[in-house]
Amino acid sequence: MIITGKALSRRTVLRGIGAGVALPLLDAMVPAHAALRTTAAQPTPRFAVVYVPMGAVMENWTPATEGAGFAPSPILSPLAAMRDRLIVVTGLDNQPAVALPGEPAGGHGRIGGAFLTGVHAKPTEGVDFRAGVSIDQIAGAELGRETQLRTLEVGLETTELAGACDVGYSCAYVNTLCWRTPTAPLPMESDPRAVFERLFGDSESTDPAARAARRRRDRSLLDSVRESVADQRRDLGPRDRARLDQYLDAIRDVEARIQKAEAQGDRELPVFERPSGGAPESFEAYARLMIDLQVLAFEADLTRVITFMIGKELSNRTFPEIGVPDQHHPLSHHQNNPERLEKLTRVQMFQTGLLAYYLERLAATADGDGSLLDQVTLLYGSGMSDSNLHIPLGLPILVAGGGAGTLKGGRHLRYPAGTPLTNLYQTLLNKLGVPVERIGDSTGTFRELSSV
Repeated sequence: MIITGKALSRRTVLRGIGAGVALPLLDAMVPAHAALRTTAAQPTPRFAVVYVPMGAVMENWTPATEGAGFAPSPILSPLAAMRDRLIVVTGLDNQPAVALPGEPAGGHGRIGGAFLTGVHAKPTEGVDFRAGVSIDQIAGAELGRETQLRTLEVGLETTELAGACDVGYSCAYVNTLCWRTPTAPLPMESDPRAVFERLFGDSESTDPAARAARRRRDRSLLDSVRESVADQRRDLGPRDRARLDQYLDAIRDVEARIQKAEAQGDRELPVFERPSGGAPESFEAYARLMIDLQVLAFEADLTRVITFMIGKELSNRTFPEIGVPDQHHPLSHHQNNPERLEKLTRVQMFQTGLLAYYLERLAATADGDGSLLDQVTLLYGSGMSDSNLHIPLGLPILVAGGGAGTLKGGRHLRYPAGTPLTNLYQTLLNKLGVPVERIGDSTGTFRELSSV
């Protein structure tokens, strides 16, 4: 046997006219000599944050038992099949989101600004906002060195960073979680077409007219790289060909769904707030489409850090598809009314159902000798617990995925009151290979998350 050590580049891109399709990790990308040394490809860690607004009904969120083999609570029940890949973490506080004496009443602004930064947001309704660098950007500075995009910020509602959204607080604190610097918030992209084009760049121009002309041609991205795809496929082994076909089929499916949504753009939508650009009429279909785009981004290694805001603080989205026509924010001020609490529980089960879909898609997507779920570290949660009183203590938080071999799931971990949420962040970043000595108000790390 002759070992040449040659391998297909991990960053191979199939190019056509104004388009490029990055490939997922294939066997042909692992050097032959490396295959003799190990049976598994080098793990590639990914980090995802999934945020839901306005807390949780904690008695319906928190598992009744601690440790291994916990029984999922009502809100976590959609994740029952994924229990062994979950770590439910309770008792963590986001103390920097607590109001200081004399500060404005707006709680949502403080909570949004502090959630991923661990820094107390400056009260202001102007452009002189200030928070801290968010953990996704800290991770992206390290993990994004080898990817096309350092980070990707995705949301399901239109966002603006100017003006006042909460009493005494700028919209910047409410509409994003991501801060590149303490004074530079990053917008969340809610248009599926814009996310698709950011990932695959099927237009050389960002001019809206040019993008519209591209859509009118109704030509698939993959059609423009057809010849390159065919040439590349001939040089691959059977397993790689099957993996490539599955990946390209997923791209084509996502593109077709975006085109269908755009064709429906003039049709009347349900009552809930419509995002910018073309989006499916069903909120669940819209959310799943955006999740599929994120999975593609991870699969092709276009980015290794994604933040996904399912809803923003102060969201007035309604959920008629699950029998909850009430606007989310007013409903969140439940005043301990049993009927409102039951509706909120349904909304939060719907949200964990979307998380279940995300995890299932990651588990079904091959990466090296495992799956994307084996490699990802996914943080899910909200910046408050009791939404009625805007309490940012004892938060609903869970961690999912294998963390590239550093996380052990199937457990409910409870920490003492007063334990900083940022201790979890510091722990996760260290496991991602992003060593940090402190984040916000952190005081240390956790050893319990690890499988070793």
